[in-house]
Amino acid sequence: MNQRAKDGIKQFLKDGIKQFLEALSVDTEAPELEKTPSRVTELYSELFSGVGLDTKAAWGETFSTDYKGLVAVTGIPFYSMCEHHLLPFFGTVDIVYQPKDGCVAGLSKFQDIVNILSRRPQLQERLASELADAIMNDLFAHGVFVRITSTQLCMLIKGTMQQDSKVITLESRGVLAEKGTLRDEALAMLGGGQVNV
Repeated sequence: MNQRAKDGIKQFLKDGIKQFLEALSVDTEAPELEKTPSRVTELYSELFSGVGLDTKAAWGETFSTDYKGLVAVTGIPFYSMCEHHLLPFFGTVDIVYQPKDGCVAGLSKFQDIVNILSRRPQLQERLASELADAIMNDLFAHGVFVRITSTQLCMLIKGTMQQDSKVITLESRGVLAEKGTLRDEALAMLGGGQVNV
């Protein structure tokens, strides 16, 4: 897409945000609000930067190792937008996976994958499922366990949850979806008895 087309889209977005605010009787000509449509356009362009992106290319090079055990990457921060109200939900992602034949991904790539899948209108349940699928399908892993812990602003603002409430979703695939030693090891890596599944 050339720069002229990009500028046209950006102007279309700014005009739409301005019309939205004006429909709510917000004075967009007030000095403190006149740049708001531009600011919102820039913000939402970043928040939705994962729309249309595929995870496969983001993994980059994988590495062979003699290591046969589970790999855990925990505390990955994320920010996403609830597709129902376009309000943020945010928290951390914990991932445990069983590599196939010692083929592992660069650890920083897990943050990249989380960013791609979270930076779009999203549901926490779908995000957990999409992350598990990406690791299974893109890395050909033998198994994966994903836990997302988040704060959902749409629920807090509407007053249906206590302010310190968290939402936890769990998703597992392959050998880590089956009860047994490997699943027990994965749960232990995530805090053992703190995960009730």
